[in-house]
Amino acid sequence: MIHTYNLTGMTCNSCKASVEESLLALPNVEKISVNLEDKIATIKMNSHIEVETLQNALSEKYAISEQKTKNVFESSSSVESASNDLKQLFPLFLIIGYILIASLLLNKDPWDIEGFMLDFMGLFYIVFSFFKLLDLKGFPQSFRMYDPLAKAVPAYGWVYPFIEVTLGLMFLMRFQIDIALIATVVVLSITTVGVTKTLLDKKSIQCACLGTALKLPMTKATFIENSIMIVMALIMIFKTMRS
Repeated sequence: MIHTYNLTGMTCNSCKASVEESLLALPNVEKISVNLEDKIATIKMNSHIEVETLQNALSEKYAISEQKTKNVFESSSSVESASNDLKQLFPLFLIIGYILIASLLLNKDPWDIEGFMLDFMGLFYIVFSFFKLLDLKGFPQSFRMYDPLAKAVPAYGWVYPFIEVTLGLMFLMRFQIDIALIATVVVLSITTVGVTKTLLDKKSIQCACLGTALKLPMTKATFIENSIMIVMALIMIFKTMRS
């Protein structure tokens, strides 16, 4: 079943990430979605959890109280949820579309497939790092909710946006491409492992691919986004090895 709660005390995306992480750690909690503006937490649970238990899992600065209950099997709720996810993912599709078009135009005359892939990866990193740097304080907490390395080494979440900036510049400037390609496969593979686990566990958390400025749900689109970059990097590595 799904329970909706009023949740006060949150002031920023860092608070939101902290609340989601604390409540997801509770037994029987399957999914959680926190709306910072409306101060509402929607929790899908396998069995009922007392409000007191939820409150004890949170810091003293937050106060949680039950609002209403919904049946998880209501079809209208599922359709509405899917529609909302698509609307939330629109910025992601739009940004990737712009990056794709820009990369195509940069390499259309004459057509250069290798140049297209390098420019796509470079622009991808630069644009996505920009959104992460908009909220460098809140991003690490959101990122470590699903990235295994960021969870084990919190400092990694802080330097990750700068890693993306560095890799983006290396691709665009055609500097030490071999190193950039290997780093791309390693870095994004780690994140993809966490994304895959999150999807398999059916946890509803915010994706940090565009930082915390844009609220994106963790979906298969995130997995596909990372996979495209990994496949491009592997293709370029194999081409380099054969030449």
